[in-house]
Amino acid sequence: MACHQSYTPNYFAINDILSTEEPIKCTIEVELPGLGFLDSSSQSNDLKVGSKLDLPLWLAEPLKKMQNSVVSVDIPKIYKEVYREILEADADAIVLSSWNPFYYELGMHVRRLSDNDVDQITDCLLQTFKARLRIIMDWAQNPVSDVSLGQELPRLERDLFLSGRRAKIRLLEWLKMGTGNILPSEISTNLKKRKRINYMIA
Repeated sequence: MACHQSYTPNYFAINDILSTEEPIKCTIEVELPGLGFLDSSSQSNDLKVGSKLDLPLWLAEPLKKMQNSVVSVDIPKIYKEVYREILEADADAIVLSSWNPFYYELGMHVRRLSDNDVDQITDCLLQTFKARLRIIMDWAQNPVSDVSLGQELPRLERDLFLSGRRAKIRLLEWLKMGTGNILPSEISTNLKKRKRINYMIA
């Protein structure tokens, strides 16, 4: 599956399905009759205004975006200002997979839930990726690097690492084969014959 599919909601994209399973802290803004069972601390049959629930992102997002929002959301802490400052200081030193294995994919969804920090989250995702790209390339191009290094990376970076590593291995195998004679293509040969015939006719 191509890496870019993670960035756009896609019914068949496994990365998108897994990333949108992330629980998001939500506050109920409209009383919901008959749904009190969703709040284990409530004794009411109805879900009262102000009740707090953890809802999967795939459910929280449309509920928030309704014309009259059913819920307000609290974005995951790893996308808040304190964590953005940590990444800004030294993104290379962070094991992002321990924050969330789908850090980038989830972030692309979460940024749309934040009314105030959308630009900051978007910029943080971009700058974090740019800052970490060099180390991913170094690991992928180093044939003696431990393949388990990929487990320390979030899914998008791991896919790039493994893709780069496979490309490096194929290149080394090709170089070991030696050069040999390079044969002209059939198109090139036919073109030369045609030119020769045209020259003889002229």
